[in-house]
Amino acid sequence: MARIIFMGTPEFAATILEGLVVHHEVLAAVTQPDQRGGRGRKALLPPPVKVAAMAHGVPVMQPKSLRRESAIAALRELRPDVIVVAAFGQILRPAVLALPPHGCLNVHASLLPRHRGAAPVAAAILAGDAETGVTIMLMDEGVDTGAILAQRAVSIAPTDTTGTLTARLAATGRDLLLETLPRWLVGEVAPQPQDEARATYAPPLTREDGRIDWTRPAVEIARMVRAFDPWPGAHTTVSGNILKIIQARALPDWRGDATPGTVVRAPEGLAVATGEGALLLEIVQPAGKRPMTCQAYACGQRDLVGTVLSS
Repeated sequence: MARIIFMGTPEFAATILEGLVVHHEVLAAVTQPDQRGGRGRKALLPPPVKVAAMAHGVPVMQPKSLRRESAIAALRELRPDVIVVAAFGQILRPAVLALPPHGCLNVHASLLPRHRGAAPVAAAILAGDAETGVTIMLMDEGVDTGAILAQRAVSIAPTDTTGTLTARLAATGRDLLLETLPRWLVGEVAPQPQDEARATYAPPLTREDGRIDWTRPAVEIARMVRAFDPWPGAHTTVSGNILKIIQARALPDWRGDATPGTVVRAPEGLAVATGEGALLLEIVQPAGKRPMTCQAYACGQRDLVGTVLSS
């Protein structure tokens, strides 16, 4: 049983922590500070890792930064065998990387070196990848550049969103870590360097990333809708009001001369003309309202057909 410090923040990381506490001694869970959220963003909400840690009686640490000597000293006092990191949200400095005798292991939601960075799941969907996966790697000072200890592929379904795919990757990452960690601790795993020539980068997402450019092909926009669910959400503007596209399907064979962004009637239902083909709208969410079918939305929008949605 290893003595572990765990570092992570979102639900992806909480799933991995849940697996670790069953099989190892988790000395502490290090996570980001509580963030304001909920209605009006008035309440302080704990990150999922904090919730999971408290449920299992694991001490929680929430330093604003691991650059401070006081935070590093607190970690050093715990004398971990290894530090396990999953979607933590901070880059570990050399002083932290050097703390545990067996290093710092990262559970990353892609098949490295493809999709290094903060948004690997969305990046895989956006790229149209047939599969992605999970990598267990030995961390170094770079961004997801460390040597690989283990990998496992996961297929991407045509209907997968970042939300559904992340949940499957979290379970895969948990299982792969639990299989790999004991072998790593006894020296049975040889780290394999990454192939830099194959590296791609998945930067953090912003709200602006969700804005739809209707001049793009419909197949790309459909992937965008899936990749940005649940956040930041693919969106457009109707008469100055934000409209989120929750679920949509590409009609690549649609032919018409409408300007990209124009709402048109297709045999399958209401769609939007794009740079190539059309995007069939299935579920949308007007500003301040709940998600609804496009048919229900159209009932309250006279003259929707022919309207040009803003990019």
